[in-house]
Amino acid sequence: MATSADQMAASLSLNNFAQATELKKRIWFTLGALVVFRLLSHVPLPGIDPVALQAQFETTKGGVLDFFNMFSGGALQRMSLIALGVMPYITSSIVVQLATSLSPALGALKKEGESGRKKLNQYTRYGTVVLTIIQGYFIAVGLESWGASSGHSAVVEPGLLFRVAAVTALLGGTMFLMWLGEQITSRGIGNGISLIVMAGIVSQLPRALVNVFEGGRTGTMSPLLIFGILILVVGLIAFICFMERAQRRVLIQYPKRATARGMMQSDKSFLPLKINTANVIPPIFASSLLLMPLTLVQFAGNRVAGESTWGDIVLAITTNLQHGSPLFMALYAAGIIFFCFFYTAVVFNPEETADNLKRYGGFIPGIRPGKNTEIYLDYVLTRITVIGAAYLTFICLVPEYLVTALGIPFYLGGTSLLIVVNVTIDTVTQIQSHLLAHQYGDLIKKSKLKGGLRR
Repeated sequence: MATSADQMAASLSLNNFAQATELKKRIWFTLGALVVFRLLSHVPLPGIDPVALQAQFETTKGGVLDFFNMFSGGALQRMSLIALGVMPYITSSIVVQLATSLSPALGALKKEGESGRKKLNQYTRYGTVVLTIIQGYFIAVGLESWGASSGHSAVVEPGLLFRVAAVTALLGGTMFLMWLGEQITSRGIGNGISLIVMAGIVSQLPRALVNVFEGGRTGTMSPLLIFGILILVVGLIAFICFMERAQRRVLIQYPKRATARGMMQSDKSFLPLKINTANVIPPIFASSLLLMPLTLVQFAGNRVAGESTWGDIVLAITTNLQHGSPLFMALYAAGIIFFCFFYTAVVFNPEETADNLKRYGGFIPGIRPGKNTEIYLDYVLTRITVIGAAYLTFICLVPEYLVTALGIPFYLGGTSLLIVVNVTIDTVTQIQSHLLAHQYGDLIKKSKLKGGLRR
């Protein structure tokens, strides 16, 4: 019965899509903004030698540069104006979000409503500017020294002028992307920042697919292996969709109230607790922390190559923290689990939720309002977070294991796969909401028209 109702709603949505002019305008605006983003990723920074840059970039594969290059859609590898992408904005927003839970002043600001939200957004923008300037300066300095010892510097004319120009260009590119993402959110469809990140990841897929099918054509990869990769990707996507929509629904009961007919009726609702409350934050944090020392030693490798002590340290770090090594896999899993529990504790406050339920007269059947409700919610949240942490660890470690242990060229990592699926689900949900609102709008207009004709 529910299936037939869903199919009827889907058919009505498809029929109304051609008439939903507002939705079509939003979709076209979103697509146009993403095209602008992809065009900007090919505009290089001033004073960069692209041939030397590409040669040096090949020597740091496996480091944090590859990780951030994936999110920027290859813009970091080309050192374009948007080489930093929206990562400074994402980092700043996460820091502000964490600060609102740790600082009483910012926490009170969050409760002020729309005015407080605007102030927090302004703090996020200020943090984005500061992070972009710091990261841009270190990128400029790193580019000047990158490959200088071998005589293949990526910078044509190193110096203060290049640093100022590079920082200014990177700051302008990041702030433009931040503005573009906000425009997509307000005038387009979906979350603008998330769509920009997803567009950067998806832009790398055609090249990966070409490499896979080229391997099948040349005989380096068997057709059975290619078919297995496709089945694995489909299976992981289906599993992610299931887990991201999974939730624990806690029954909330409200006191009986008198209705218009004089009958007493009690209201019921559900408090949905997502299995994966932390979303994709734990893999991003864990990957960044693990890959940072590897990238630093790769940058410093040429300078310490002749020193036996430092050379041994560099070799040990490079060997033990490579993708797929046992130490990397263990630390990666531990980091994901830690950040899962930490971020969940930050974004969901059982004490605040219990107080809100008590204030509005709601209670969980069999649980006393107040402290007992807080303990029960914390108990339930801890149990489902264990499942969420295990799910994230599995999704992120399976591609790593396949690439290293079995030699399967699985190009789409667990973190990027999570981002793509999550953003797609969110965007499709918003499109369905717009179609449903348009459908109800048409029904209201028709009912008013019939009422006018009867009069």
